[in-house]
Amino acid sequence: MIVNGHAWTYGDDVNTDVIFPGKYTYTLTNVNEFARHALEDLDPDFARMVQPDDVIVAGKNFGCGSSREQAAVCIKMAGVRVIVACSFGRIFFRNCVNNGVLPIVCPPAVAAIAKGDPVSIDLESNLIITANGEYSFPPLSPSVMAIIDAGGLIPMLRRKLGTENLPMPEVKFGSGD
Repeated sequence: MIVNGHAWTYGDDVNTDVIFPGKYTYTLTNVNEFARHALEDLDPDFARMVQPDDVIVAGKNFGCGSSREQAAVCIKMAGVRVIVACSFGRIFFRNCVNNGVLPIVCPPAVAAIAKGDPVSIDLESNLIITANGEYSFPPLSPSVMAIIDAGGLIPMLRRKLGTENLPMPEVKFGSGD
């Protein structure tokens, strides 16, 4: 599979409070509304201009901070399926995987990609292809890729259990219920 999009570039230490602003943590509970607020305090154009399959390219420690799962969800709901970074916050990395967003660690690619550059991610060859060259990245484990391929942990488990055709309960965040 190949993901083709344009790059949205960010620096080091972008935390989950900036990816999904803290002011919405307990007021927005419908995941379909999350994308409108993705990265709004860091990049007011992102939510309005991002296109499906665009790629976030970031520096070190992307997704540091709280364990707010909404940060990964808002990125997915905005249509981003791949994030390339120098490194990730540990919990954010796992939240991305669990929500079907592929986190790729590849510092040389990050250094070569500018905002707006076309980027192709070849998931079978583990290559990031840009106008400035091709950059290999280490493959993730087969179990992690199975989660990504299914669109997240819950869809993968539903598929394994044969329950993918049953109605999915509405997912709400921060409702306190």
